[in-house]
Amino acid sequence: MPGFFSWISGLFATPPPAAAATETRLFNPAQSHSSEQQASDAVVVKQLEDHLFCWLLDASPAMLRSEPAGAEQILAELERRLLTSEMEELPRRPGSLPMLMRALSNETTDRKQITDIILSDPSLTDQLLQVANSPYFRPGDNTIESVDQAVFVLGLDGIRNVISAAVMRPMMAARNSREALFAQRAWRWGLTCARSAELIARIHRDDTSAHFMVGLLPALAYITIRRELGRICRTQNTGSEPEPAVLRTALIRHQWTACQLLANVWNLPPKYHAWLLSAERPAPRQPHSALTDGLLLGTREVLRHARQRNLPEDKLAQIVHLTPEQVTPVRKAVLKMLQEGKSSKADA
Repeated sequence: MPGFFSWISGLFATPPPAAAATETRLFNPAQSHSSEQQASDAVVVKQLEDHLFCWLLDASPAMLRSEPAGAEQILAELERRLLTSEMEELPRRPGSLPMLMRALSNETTDRKQITDIILSDPSLTDQLLQVANSPYFRPGDNTIESVDQAVFVLGLDGIRNVISAAVMRPMMAARNSREALFAQRAWRWGLTCARSAELIARIHRDDTSAHFMVGLLPALAYITIRRELGRICRTQNTGSEPEPAVLRTALIRHQWTACQLLANVWNLPPKYHAWLLSAERPAPRQPHSALTDGLLLGTREVLRHARQRNLPEDKLAQIVHLTPEQVTPVRKAVLKMLQEGKSSKADA
């Protein structure tokens, strides 16, 4: 059976070189309107993406449009590493992840079983308690002091999201001052998109915890690409950090490839690959997935909360396939999370 799932996952693995070289987009609304409406949607999502990169990279639009010397050589090396699975910065799968995913997907799993699995991994235990006590997740003012208490207070649904965040948080923590701002903002963006995707999946009666995890993958892909570019720059003696314009191009070209590679290396279930593929290349007239709408809504709200340029209400309504009655509670929950996270010096 594991071999079967590996084979299925391989179907959604890294695309061939020609596909990877094509510039893709983070936001890909389903083609369900007239050609004029599709063109209008494309302009709106391009604006949102541009605003996101200006904020994440702490750069002006002019800086992101520049063409640094040697950029294509750096980008070609990144593409080669992606396509040949030679990424040095690709995070390894956490050892306890497969057991946790099996337990969390089993409806008969009880609190003690989850607690025992977490406690079997000391590093995960420490991370989980840190995440559970962060303003993003802690439901009240009382400190959560044990794994058993975390499972009891948060419930099985809540602990699933905390586990996903605890697994990924160490991989996204800043290693040095040079990447500190990018890592901090990418983490906040990832959590906001993951929370949005989870809440929208609940509206669609889909798997909420799995959508939370897949909603974090783009942010993890971004920090992975940034670190790999840093290695390439140092190897090619072009500086210790990639220029913002080079990094923006790398993220646009390879964000979905990196997401699929992460899902493949971590041996995530086939549905994760399918959601990522649907978000990257929606079929004509397909409904928006929870991941697509989660990325759109999450990005708009994290930019709005950071007082950055984003989108007006009418433009958001144009590209998100949700009714106003559905959008309102999602936005309220996301805003509450962002406001509480702002109060933490570690995550602000």
